[in-house]
Amino acid sequence: MAKAKKAKTTKKEEPVILITNDDGITAPGIRALVESVKGLGKIVVVAPDKPQSGMGHAITIGHPLRLQRSSVFTDVEAWQCSGTPVDCVKLAVDKVLHRKPDICLSGVNHGANHSINVIYSGTMSAALEAAIESIPSIGFSLLDYSVEADFTGAQHYARLLVQQILGKKIDKHLCLNVNIPPTPVELLKGLKVCRQAYAKYEEEFAERKDPHDKTYYWLTGEFVNFDKGRDTDVWALANNYVSVVPVQFDLTHYLLKEKLEKSLITK
Repeated sequence: MAKAKKAKTTKKEEPVILITNDDGITAPGIRALVESVKGLGKIVVVAPDKPQSGMGHAITIGHPLRLQRSSVFTDVEAWQCSGTPVDCVKLAVDKVLHRKPDICLSGVNHGANHSINVIYSGTMSAALEAAIESIPSIGFSLLDYSVEADFTGAQHYARLLVQQILGKKIDKHLCLNVNIPPTPVELLKGLKVCRQAYAKYEEEFAERKDPHDKTYYWLTGEFVNFDKGRDTDVWALANNYVSVVPVQFDLTHYLLKEKLEKSLITK
């Protein structure tokens, strides 16, 4: 009697997790993010070699980009890039991974990226660049600028979110903007899906003199919330929730588009 053939078993390939940031590869926040998702897949870090906060969606044109191996993480493959956070994502896909990762994580940023800050944020621009390339992504920010900040809460919710996303069939253009209050993890009330608040900095430029008596300007300002809704990221953070705002790279104002189609004289 012929022996039954053994069924072939194929080992499921572990997901690839790309991690980047805008505070630089040596920032405590990115180390906290790497530690939070260990064991969930193969982690590869490609991050700027220096702080790139406020770079938005800038890319490097007309200047060479440098990409070098980094030993910042002893047990994780890591590369440092001379360019912007968006450059890091582009180079990671084309020159490091030679494929699209299963998810891209950006952060943990030192400081808030709620409300209008998302427009200027290098952290969120890296995440949005991944979404443009059909890579689900999450940007994480902790509302604490200190290098000695406690990332425990951020790590807990980062792992929780990544586990859920990797375990589901999701929109390949998913991009989440996640902000975490500077609150002990046991006092955090959980995740709250929100909309982006209309809040921004009322800015001014302080005029100063350098040691050579030449005038220079220093950007200052005060954060003002014009949005009193209880469904916003600003409200959620003020009430000890971790805010989760789905964002997109399509900037079309669809309601205004419909109005213009009806009212605009085209000839």
